[in-house]
Amino acid sequence: MSESGKLDEKNDDRKDDRDFAESFNQLELLETHRHLIPTGTHSLWSGESSDEDQDEKSEEWYKMQEKKMEKNSEKLLLWAAEKNRLGTVQRILSQNLAPVNVRDEDHYTPLHRAAYSGHLHVVRELIAQGADIHALTVDGWTPLHSACKWSNTKVASFLLQHGADINAQTHGLLTPLHLAAGTRDSKETLELLLMNRYVKPNLKNSLDETAYDIARRTDVYHYLFEIVEDCTNSVPDS
Repeated sequence: MSESGKLDEKNDDRKDDRDFAESFNQLELLETHRHLIPTGTHSLWSGESSDEDQDEKSEEWYKMQEKKMEKNSEKLLLWAAEKNRLGTVQRILSQNLAPVNVRDEDHYTPLHRAAYSGHLHVVRELIAQGADIHALTVDGWTPLHSACKWSNTKVASFLLQHGADINAQTHGLLTPLHLAAGTRDSKETLELLLMNRYVKPNLKNSLDETAYDIARRTDVYHYLFEIVEDCTNSVPDS
């Protein structure tokens, strides 16, 4: 599928999200509309590739796509960040061809795209070049939300090390922990978040749910919350 096609599908999904009543469960929407959300989002925790399409496309294909966008450096930077084209990202930024915090129509930055795609080397480069780690999409998602939704634990860890707000809430009051709690293959991401001394696991979303409520309802690694709670309760007050 072409990049424009993926963006169209991604934008349609976000429009669907905003059209639902406030009582609709946003996490359930993400699950039922998963086919409309960008692919290539497996965790990099075990060293797996995060972009299946890259196994199917040749280097010549990627260079051809880049050539088509060469007159639109901002679009190219967003695309390159999502497709793990580190050299292209470095070239654009070193030549000041596009701002590092350029946004698409839904306010996703290159850092958001690299985060939800799990491209750690691109994330490192973008942050080194001044990418805004607190940038918000139209729905209030930070790059950390994007990384945690797609179980990209190494990226999430790197973002946290560089000052990302672990308790940031979207317009629907979802924290990164809320998103990880309702996501498959999120064990490492949940462990990362729950063991962080600054996490506030009792924050509630717009549906009055904590992350633990979501994990228990979806039966996804809810025991991790219980383990952390037991550990916390076992520490005597100073």
